[in-house]
Amino acid sequence: MGLRRVEGKVLVVGDNVDTDAIVPGRYLTLTDARELGKHALEGLDPSIPSRLRERDLIVAGRNFGCGSSREHAVLALLGAGVKAVVAESFARIFYRNAINRGLLVVEAPGVSQRVTDGERLVIDLEGGVIVLASGEVMQFKPIAREVLEIIEAGGLIERLRKELRHGGVQ
Repeated sequence: MGLRRVEGKVLVVGDNVDTDAIVPGRYLTLTDARELGKHALEGLDPSIPSRLRERDLIVAGRNFGCGSSREHAVLALLGAGVKAVVAESFARIFYRNAINRGLLVVEAPGVSQRVTDGERLVIDLEGGVIVLASGEVMQFKPIAREVLEIIEAGGLIERLRKELRHGGVQ
């Protein structure tokens, strides 16, 4: 497995960031992730898309991705180059959409109070810890091996394609 360690600079957002804030409804006619990524989190703050060019991790509070079931929200984050979203908690549909599309999502209670905007983080998936810029280490909720394999493959469909090429689903 190649997805063992993810490192990047953080954009911090708050609680209850809904899918309309992640990608406003007026962009739902777009299907290209890069085009959607140009508007990622624009509904929360119009300056965020330009700030995301320098940041590749999002740290959020509770209930990230609440609202609709639109997959465009996940595609926008992927198109913006976001490697992972670390949050206190996720809306269930967003969480599942993220896994299905290959976006790493990590639940880490207490993370939003311990991380500052612009800080560099290391997510050590094997160790189940996040290493903060201060060197402080915090644990996160374990991610099932099967889920990591889906994310590493680039999403559920890519995982199934790989399995079918190698003799079928086990």
